[in-house]
Amino acid sequence: MATTTALPADIFDVQVNVPLIHQVVAAQLAAARQGTHSTKTRGLVSGGGKKPYRQKGTGRARQGSTRAPQFAGGGVVHGPQPRDYSQRTPKKMKAAALRGALSDRARNGRIHVIDVLVSGDAPSTSTAAAVLAGLTDRTKFLVVLERGDQVGLKSVRNLDSVHVLAVDQLNTYDVLCADDVVFTAGALATLTASSKAAATAPVAATVEKADKAEKPAKVENAEKPAKAEKAASLVDAAEAAPAPKATKAAKVAEAPAEAAAELPAAAAAPLADGSAPEGYSVKGNADSGLYHEPDGRWYDATVAEFWFKSAADAEAAGFKKAGSRAKSTAKDGEDAK
Repeated sequence: MATTTALPADIFDVQVNVPLIHQVVAAQLAAARQGTHSTKTRGLVSGGGKKPYRQKGTGRARQGSTRAPQFAGGGVVHGPQPRDYSQRTPKKMKAAALRGALSDRARNGRIHVIDVLVSGDAPSTSTAAAVLAGLTDRTKFLVVLERGDQVGLKSVRNLDSVHVLAVDQLNTYDVLCADDVVFTAGALATLTASSKAAATAPVAATVEKADKAEKPAKVENAEKPAKAEKAASLVDAAEAAPAPKATKAAKVAEAPAEAAAELPAAAAAPLADGSAPEGYSVKGNADSGLYHEPDGRWYDATVAEFWFKSAADAEAAGFKKAGSRAKSTAKDGEDAK
C-alpha cells in the first residue's frame, strides 16, 4: 500500500532554522496554557479584621491581622494571578518552522506517504495498526489525513502511540513529537496546493497594486496638456500686460514736482534727498500746521514737508510756531492768577 513519492523540495528540503523552531514551539506551548491560576492576597482572604492581641505587653511580635502572609491560612505574597500567556507569532514564521521540521524528518527517512489508511467505508483499527507497523519499527506516529477522511480518523484515534491530525492542523510541535510522519496521498496534495497558494498570493497582490498605481498616472498624463495650455496663456497675458510703473527712485524724483503745485505761499519743496533748498531754513508741517525754526526744540526730529525762508513767511501762510500754543496757555494761566 506504501508508494514512492517525490516530495516537493520547497516544503521537505529547506534549511532548518533551529532557533526559529524553538521560538515557534515555545509560543505554541505558551498559548496552550489556560492561565486561570489565582491566589488570594491578605486583602482577599476572609476574616482577620480584628487585631489578634494588644500591641504591647505580651512579649510577642506585634501583629495586626491573622490573615498576614506569615500566618497559616493567611494571604499569599506575589502569588500567581490570571494572565494570558499567548505570544504573537507571525504566520510566515510558523510556516518556516513547519517546513524546517518536515525537512528534518524527510532527510532522515521519516516521512511516509500512503494511498489510503483503511480501504472501504468501515473503520478498522487493526488494519490501520498493521499498515503503520509495516512502515517502520518506530512506534510514535503522526498521521495526517484529509479533513473529510472520517474512516481513517476513526481507525487510528484509539491507538495510544498514534496522533492524528487533519492536514490544515499540521503544526511544528506535533511533527517534532512524532518519530515518523505519515501522509495520505490526498493530504499531501492538499498541503502542497496550500503551500503554492500561499507563495503566489503576495505576487498577485503586488500585480493588483501595480495596476491600481497606473490609473492615477494616466490621469496625470491627461492633465499635462491642460497644464501646458495654462502656462501658455500665462505667458501671453504677461506679454500683453502694460509696462511696469515707475520705480521708487523715479517716484522720489517726481515727488518735488507734484508737491510744488500744492505748496503754501512763499514755501519751497524739499530737494530729492529731503534737504532744504538754498536760503530756506524753517521747516513746515502740513499735518500739524506748525513751523520749526533752527533753534526750536523739535527742529531736528521734524521731517520738513516744505521749507520757508523765515518765520514771517510761515506765519503769513497760516502756520503757527511750534510750542507757541503751550506758551500762550501758560500766559493765560498767569493772567488769571
